[in-house]
Amino acid sequence: MTKQNKKDLCKILVAAALFVLGNLVSAGEAVRFAFFFAAFLVAGGGVLLNAVRNIRYGQIFDEEFLMTVATIGAFCIGEYPEGAAVMLFFQVGELFQSYAVNKSRRSISELMNIRPDFANVETDGEIKKSDPYDVKIGDIIVINPGERIPLDSVVVQGTSSLDTSALTGESVPRDVEGGSEILSGCININGVIRARVTKEYGDSTVNRILDLVENASNKKSKSEKFITRFARWYTPAVCGVALALAVIPSLITGEWGVWVYRALSFLVVSCPCALVISVPLSFFGGLGGASRQGVLIKGSNYLEALAAVDTVVFDKTGTLTEGRFRVIEVNGDKSICNIAALAETASSHPIAQCIKEYASGADTSRVSDIKEQAGFGVQCTIDGKEVLVGNRRLMEHNGVAVSAEEKAGTVVHIAQDRVYLGNMVIADTLKKDSVAAVKKLKSIGVKRTVMLTGDVEEIGEKIAAEAGVDKAVCNLLPQEKVQQLEKILAQKTDKAKVCYVGDGINDAPVLARADIGIAMGALGSDAAIEAADVVIMNDEMGKIATAVNISKKTLRIVKQNIVFAIGVKLFVLLLVAAGHASMWSAVFADVGVAVIAILNAIRALNTKNM
Repeated sequence: MTKQNKKDLCKILVAAALFVLGNLVSAGEAVRFAFFFAAFLVAGGGVLLNAVRNIRYGQIFDEEFLMTVATIGAFCIGEYPEGAAVMLFFQVGELFQSYAVNKSRRSISELMNIRPDFANVETDGEIKKSDPYDVKIGDIIVINPGERIPLDSVVVQGTSSLDTSALTGESVPRDVEGGSEILSGCININGVIRARVTKEYGDSTVNRILDLVENASNKKSKSEKFITRFARWYTPAVCGVALALAVIPSLITGEWGVWVYRALSFLVVSCPCALVISVPLSFFGGLGGASRQGVLIKGSNYLEALAAVDTVVFDKTGTLTEGRFRVIEVNGDKSICNIAALAETASSHPIAQCIKEYASGADTSRVSDIKEQAGFGVQCTIDGKEVLVGNRRLMEHNGVAVSAEEKAGTVVHIAQDRVYLGNMVIADTLKKDSVAAVKKLKSIGVKRTVMLTGDVEEIGEKIAAEAGVDKAVCNLLPQEKVQQLEKILAQKTDKAKVCYVGDGINDAPVLARADIGIAMGALGSDAAIEAADVVIMNDEMGKIATAVNISKKTLRIVKQNIVFAIGVKLFVLLLVAAGHASMWSAVFADVGVAVIAILNAIRALNTKNM
């Protein structure tokens, strides 16, 4: 509880004590009035001042105006307990609201704590503590154990483990060493590391994330916009109805006290605070709950849209798959792996790197006369024998018969002295959680899944089938991915949304075009943070379903609050107008409903990973 909350609670307790004394004393009407009026001023003094201030600035019809008119009116007609009680319970509702907002903000502020305070810059062997804003690209910084990494960097010396939980929600530390990329906002756990800065603070991961979170509340959902418009017209309308209720029947019956009392009760009931508070608070809680799970959503509008997703389109490489080549099959004697690794000694091609990693430790002095033929493979001499390592075309060009069938993946053939030895199948493999993630999406109502890839059909369809994706569209250039997404968007129904999930490095155009763009594990990608509407801060595919689930839960809470608040208020308004409900009922219909709606809204913060 904040200091302000504690002050407000003290005011409420003092006002409550005065209210109780006013009900207990029997020393005369003047004394009772004094106790109730004192309780009224202690509880509602700030409300009265705000109402007067708002009227001066032309903001007349708000909840504080309604409370002021209703309570002063109650005192004027001699209903002192009701007048004091309305203001007292109104403040109780405000305290609940403040507590709920602070609880929601704490989940966001935990993320705000990733902002670094300083950077240890090393210059000519001396270390100077500097503001992160003043550090330049290429500067060497020293990060000691327990310190937060101030800027995106590359480790040049030292090894350590990093706590990345503030950014990714991942509790397992990540080990780093020379050459490892490290992101600002993470905490160095145990080793001293020196790193070369790769981005200035304004472009760093931590600053981009903070900007994203701070601006998220500016993008309102349709529900929030509706409530804002509703309150703008609703409040003046109920004031007019209350005035009519006080005047017209009184002129007919002459019972001014009865009808003014009913009109004042009508004003108390009609206060729209339950809706005005609980709906934005629900979305704010949903955004905070998502951030706890390592999912950054750029605004309430995107949180709301996620609930309507019925088609999810995936990129392949780096999204459904690891994005790294691996040897998945060896056909032939195991010695062909060493032969292939030796032949690829001088090559920097990703497939060559994959082969060398698979068969590391070979004696490179055995290989000579290496000739790399672009688009074919490598020809060299190993232990005096001619070796060919490459694709089918290289084999056929050199008169080597290839008997093996082509498989899904990149097949690297190996021949020695024009005799075929066998092949290695190299492919990008599925992430461990891709299959489970696709199943989760379908279990929560996603009707269709599609994969777009630049790979050949054989590989693309194999990956799609393994992941459980409904359809694969292959052989696509980057601009053709946008065209395919346009076709998918054209097929959807009006209310349905299409979500595109990519790794954020080369998917910016598609991420931007989709109804909702989700960037996977792309904290270090400028393109992802700029183009995506949702950024999943680690590489867990299951977080997509978590984000959709949080959205649906938040929307359910919003709808519950709207229906409950409007339903109870309308019912009590009719009872008040008919004379079957007192101002005490009005207090419940206002403050009671607001408190219940706020407590319901807090549930949006409590989210679980799927």
